[in-house]
Amino acid sequence: MSNWIIKCANRYFVPFIERMKQELLSLHVTQSDETPTQVIGDSDHPNSKCYMWVHRSGEFYTKRPIVIYEYQKGRDHQKPLEFYKNYKGILVTDSLEQYHLVDKKLPEVTNANCWAHARRDFADALKAADKKDPQSVKQSVAYQALQKISEFYNADTELKELSSAERLQKRQELIRPMVEEFFAWVKQQAANCTVPPKSKTGQGLNFIINQEPYLKVFLEDGDVPSDNSASERAIRTFCLGKKNWMFHNTANGASASASVYSISETAKLNNLRPYYYFKYILTELPKLCDEKGNIEPAKLDYLMPWSDSLPEECRKARRS
Repeated sequence: MSNWIIKCANRYFVPFIERMKQELLSLHVTQSDETPTQVIGDSDHPNSKCYMWVHRSGEFYTKRPIVIYEYQKGRDHQKPLEFYKNYKGILVTDSLEQYHLVDKKLPEVTNANCWAHARRDFADALKAADKKDPQSVKQSVAYQALQKISEFYNADTELKELSSAERLQKRQELIRPMVEEFFAWVKQQAANCTVPPKSKTGQGLNFIINQEPYLKVFLEDGDVPSDNSASERAIRTFCLGKKNWMFHNTANGASASASVYSISETAKLNNLRPYYYFKYILTELPKLCDEKGNIEPAKLDYLMPWSDSLPEECRKARRS
């Protein structure tokens, strides 16, 4: 059965996902994340990590949401660099240096960082704080930092239902002053030398300062989300799955798994019923093979998860 899925993925799903990738890379904003996975036949030693990458459409693109999983043995900067080599737009990620290298090596790509990641060191500092003295906790730099981030983060969350232009206008009017004040406050705290640089709070302050250009990108474009949570949600299904099946046996199996996840998760985001959608495309894809068994990605538009011509049984029933 595993071999059937691998052969099916190689023959039918590879060109299908290539067409999805073309659509994804045509968007102005994309998001990316990665998670470790074990692939026995592709590991140098028992504890070595391979990675499943996820690339998705920007959170605010709700008409044609796309999620593409990609298996890679490692996670050096060459992996996202190869995927985004022809991309022109904004890539929202966490703070990994690999993505910053993509930003530096590809002039047409701008890397935007995630504010949810930016607050983690402060959150960790509070977890380790002495809860027996709540007043001292509230006076701590970590607590104040989280409060300031929450202020503009929550304000930005309220703008999600606006159009891109309206969201940008509100960000310029309401969010930017709060963000600028926050960065000035962070630099002042770091300069005061009252926080040990190697403490969680100190690391958080230095992180904010070093990532300032990337953390401010969302202020310049209404289509850029303030965090990378959409990518984390997209990869969560895979993370839950690997707790059950634990590992892949071969690189071919991991790549086939990535193909299946790409189609199923994109189908879900487009309000499709995955079983009936797979049933339909696996009926249609063999019809598109040429004499050599190849499929032209350009012929696949009517099968894409966002296509208006999909059979009604593929679609989830709309709630009245």
